[in-house]
Amino acid sequence: MSKSDQFLVSHLARRAGFGLTPAEISNYMEMGYESLVEQFLSPSNPQHVDNDDLYRRFPELHSALGPDAAIVWAYRMMKSGHPLEEKIALFWHGVFATSNVKLNHPRALLDQIDMFRTFGMGRLDDLLIQLSKNPAMIVWLDNQTNHKEAVNENYGREILELFSMGVGNYTEMDVKECARAFTGWTIGNADYMALMAQSDSIWPYSRIGWHYEYREEDHDAGEKTFLGEKGAFNGEDIIEIICCQQATARFICRHLYNFFVADEVPVPQWGDIPPKDKLAIDTLTHAYLQSDHDIRSVLRVLFNSDFFKESEYERVKSPVELVVGTLRTTGKFDSPESGLTVDTAIAEAGFMGQQLLHPPSVEGWHTGDEWITSGALIDRVNFVTKHLSDLNVQGVNQITDSLDDEIGDIEYWDGIVNDCLETVGLISVSKDTRNLLVKSLRARMDGQRTPGLINTVGSSPEYQRC
Repeated sequence: MSKSDQFLVSHLARRAGFGLTPAEISNYMEMGYESLVEQFLSPSNPQHVDNDDLYRRFPELHSALGPDAAIVWAYRMMKSGHPLEEKIALFWHGVFATSNVKLNHPRALLDQIDMFRTFGMGRLDDLLIQLSKNPAMIVWLDNQTNHKEAVNENYGREILELFSMGVGNYTEMDVKECARAFTGWTIGNADYMALMAQSDSIWPYSRIGWHYEYREEDHDAGEKTFLGEKGAFNGEDIIEIICCQQATARFICRHLYNFFVADEVPVPQWGDIPPKDKLAIDTLTHAYLQSDHDIRSVLRVLFNSDFFKESEYERVKSPVELVVGTLRTTGKFDSPESGLTVDTAIAEAGFMGQQLLHPPSVEGWHTGDEWITSGALIDRVNFVTKHLSDLNVQGVNQITDSLDDEIGDIEYWDGIVNDCLETVGLISVSKDTRNLLVKSLRARMDGQRTPGLINTVGSSPEYQRC
């Protein structure tokens, strides 16, 4: 495989997954780029982590109380053979931002994340229907209080403003009519859950989950006028109309561009600031409309496009991407027995500004350079260097041993740097970074050259980006 092809594989692995692990490098490099795209989109052997296995080993996880709930998802991100499935769940978690701060029911959030895995790369229509029936979303935006005789507009507003079309593409009357269409979409066991919450009993089966229920007697079946169309619309009808809109296509595609291609300005500014690459958004929008709103088809066009292939290091890794990618590289949590120690690692992402299951608001997280405040950058570098130099971890030892052999046999420092970059999933870096790495390697004469070189790589601008 040529150097340019290696670069593309490395680039794709960082964007469609969490980077290349040493074990994946040779396997990925043997595939052609387009074949690897298909492997990410529809893997032949996903090798999912069995949540039931984790629950058996760690019964306290099954109670899904407090921050421990994030362990289940974090461990799956670190070990899944289908990283794009976890990546798309992380993407939608940021778009349809739902927080445990209000819910106080992490198990419901984990169910929502599983729904993102199942429907996140299918038709947007199906995803939005599932979202509208999702108990965590219903409670998060108060749709259980949206009644035929007392309409609550919270969900009707947010599905238009933040989940599909964006500000400026609908009217206040559209919000009201949308909310009317979702009356009767509620929680079926709310009273029982409220009663159980008084004692918060978790035994013997942990917290039970909320479940969705449609109450026809509480649904406003009257005629509605929505986005210029008239009818006795229910929620499914509203979603069908929304998903056919050009504004929806562009809004969702701009989100995909921001997450998979290059950092954009925060969503509240999208009405005033045009996309970074209008032609790219046009291309993705066309793919969305031509594929009947299929997200997997849009991603296929995105990953095979020139604008994606030429976007190396134009995204700052989110804290979760940085933490998970680093730990996948080291292989620190290869065994399920390490499940409970994952919470300490994933908590570090929260200190950097991204706490799983706790987005800061219904807008989700602001991305890009806002991830790198002065304090967060120190936390990021410290985390990476700590884990990439931990010689108690088998994966790190394998990296250092292979590079130590090179140092003994090769006179050319630049070649050792190349091997180190490839081992941690980076193929190309800037001239300034390369010079710094060579200088760091040559300056160390104390037997700690390899850990020092790896630490310098982890501190580089390229490692902090993807």
